[in-house]
Amino acid sequence: MPKRRFNVAWALAGIVLTSAALMSCSGTADTETTADESKMEQSQAEETKAEETDAEETEAEQPADAEFVAFRKAEPGSGEGMKLGLIALDDTIPFSKQVSDSIKREAEAAGAELVFCDSKLDAATALDCAKNFATQGVQGYLNFQPVSDAAQSICDAGPADAPVIAIDIAQGNCQQAFMGANNSRAGFVLGEGLGKFVKEKFNCEYDAYVSLEDKGVGEVNDLRMNGIRDGFQSVCPGELKNERILDAGRQDLALTKFGDTLTALPGMERIIVVGINDDTVLGAYAAAKTVGRGENLIMGGMSADPSSHCEIKNNPNWAGDSGFFPEHYGEIGVPYLIDLVSGKEVPENLFVDHVFINKDNIDEYYDTSNC
Repeated sequence: MPKRRFNVAWALAGIVLTSAALMSCSGTADTETTADESKMEQSQAEETKAEETDAEETEAEQPADAEFVAFRKAEPGSGEGMKLGLIALDDTIPFSKQVSDSIKREAEAAGAELVFCDSKLDAATALDCAKNFATQGVQGYLNFQPVSDAAQSICDAGPADAPVIAIDIAQGNCQQAFMGANNSRAGFVLGEGLGKFVKEKFNCEYDAYVSLEDKGVGEVNDLRMNGIRDGFQSVCPGELKNERILDAGRQDLALTKFGDTLTALPGMERIIVVGINDDTVLGAYAAAKTVGRGENLIMGGMSADPSSHCEIKNNPNWAGDSGFFPEHYGEIGVPYLIDLVSGKEVPENLFVDHVFINKDNIDEYYDTSNC
């Protein structure tokens, strides 16, 4: 919800108006305005107008609703002598690999030692990572492990009093900041862009809506996928047609589960497919192509990681992605983690700015010359 900013100019104007009203009701108020009073009122009006203009200019310079923080490179030497940690998601996944690489790059630039541990999507492995961090004396770490139900036990096993920045998934009460996707907004960005695509090409006419989700990540899934629904329905209103929700957060699961679902949707020519990440949409698309129905899918993904770039650029049925820019995550995570270890306060939410990326603008963000 956008925070309301206090506009000093309107407040001053209100005081002036209130004072005038009180004077008009008072028995001692003059019925005529003297020349000096007129000049004073004119001066007040001019000051109010100038302050209002300044307030509007200041407001215009701020990010909308302070929804995101800017990327910032780690300051050279800022992490000298620090031992930081990273529990990765699974670096066989392109998104995770980009996040890890960016964090490694920025930690090195800052002069900090980085202890890296890949959870490989496994809670027990992530728990071992946290225990290892405690043994090695890690002073603060970034945590991207994906099992929300295990977050608190992993948190408890880590180094005592070490600040934690969660990446995209909440990580228990040791978390001092949440970094990454503003999940509901990211979903809305995709849903709105997808809705505009469907409206322009098909006048919002479609046969089914399939949502490829990952229930294991808890609230992240709900915020992201409901955000997609809200965004889509803001353009193409009404109940979603023949909605199917599949718990298929990985490419292999989406390949199998969507293949089964496709069999249950015979004769449907326009099937909207959205996913919690690009992997799931790619899995569904592979399943559809296997049975000669790839052209029946209208697709939209989350993150715009390298696996989707050529689809976004060249596939006429891939509407676009909500951009997450994982290749820049280190430019948020590392500088703010160094701030925490140094005893500084940081914002509770360190969101990236989400942009709808499609064939028309992808070259502004990524090199697609190999597509």
